[in-house]
Amino acid sequence: MPKIGLLVGREESFPRAFLDALNGLGRDDLEAEMLKLGGTRMDELCEYDVIVDRISHDVPYYRLALKQAALSGTRIVNNPYWCSADDKFLGYSLAHRLGLAVPRTVLLPNKEYGEEVSEESLANLEYPIDWEGHVEWVGLPAFLKPAIGGGWRGVNRVDSIEELLHHYDRSGRDTMVLQQAVDFDRYVRCFCFGRKDVVVCRYDPEARAYLPLDDGWLDKKLLRRIERDSVTICEALGYDCNTVEFAIADGIPWAIDFTNIAPDMEIWSITPEYFDRVVDGMVSLVVRLADQSGEVPHPRWEDLLAGPGASKRRSKKTSKKRSASKASAKTKASSKAAGAAKKKTSKKAAKKKTSGKTRKAAE
Repeated sequence: MPKIGLLVGREESFPRAFLDALNGLGRDDLEAEMLKLGGTRMDELCEYDVIVDRISHDVPYYRLALKQAALSGTRIVNNPYWCSADDKFLGYSLAHRLGLAVPRTVLLPNKEYGEEVSEESLANLEYPIDWEGHVEWVGLPAFLKPAIGGGWRGVNRVDSIEELLHHYDRSGRDTMVLQQAVDFDRYVRCFCFGRKDVVVCRYDPEARAYLPLDDGWLDKKLLRRIERDSVTICEALGYDCNTVEFAIADGIPWAIDFTNIAPDMEIWSITPEYFDRVVDGMVSLVVRLADQSGEVPHPRWEDLLAGPGASKRRSKKTSKKRSASKASAKTKASSKAAGAAKKKTSKKAAKKKTSGKTRKAAE
């Protein structure tokens, strides 16, 4: 019987609605509950087929325990290996290479590193930082924000180099990015489930509030592009659950923020208009993953990064290569045999021709 576990933080409405929806499906072969962790042994197998993780980004023990659970073949939403590796700058660079519209972004050296990092360890850093050059490329106004973070922590708009330096000097040990500001006329936040289903929400980033949908606020072509770009980003990052934010300017959706591994899903935050659709999206995703659970192959690090099914894909690819290699060898053998037969036939023909010439000469 597939078993689903939920790992949460300071949430109330979403966990209750999510578990009620799963257990209310009427499936006797499916069980969902809050999971409990109180020490994890290195040799234990995780009892859950799927774990929905909403808090391990803030609790180190949870994150490490989930990585160990992945060795058992447990599908975790989201993959703790990728979540430990990603950052916003990687996301911007990746989205740019995928052909999405992304604001110009510069990764900056830290303001502070702490006592454990000496000046000798920073010998490769250029000093002073070329602030004028970076600002000229990015443009003003711009945003200074952490490369790893969320919830709008440490995000500041800057309209001059003086403002930039003021906020940078207060960034501490955070690694910051400087990003072009987009003068948008509409803004959307999209929930993406299973790299497939997208719930597009109207959003006000300044008020940090979800807004009611209006008829015709997005034309179909723009809506389809937003949905497609959301899926493209989540596919590339390997996220099963994510929110992707777009600032729309002159009909172009600019990807602004899209590494939100545990997006806020509380009903009083996302409003009842979107809440039911978001809960349904997560339920559909988890049921689909639970139904796909099966035998666990021998784990490899690259498979843990790629997620379940990677070893099967690799085996299939290897099998194809072997088949292609066998076919190639067979073709070569056939060609060799054909060449030998042709050579033998040529020799017989030459011998026959020579014999004929000899008889004619004798006559």
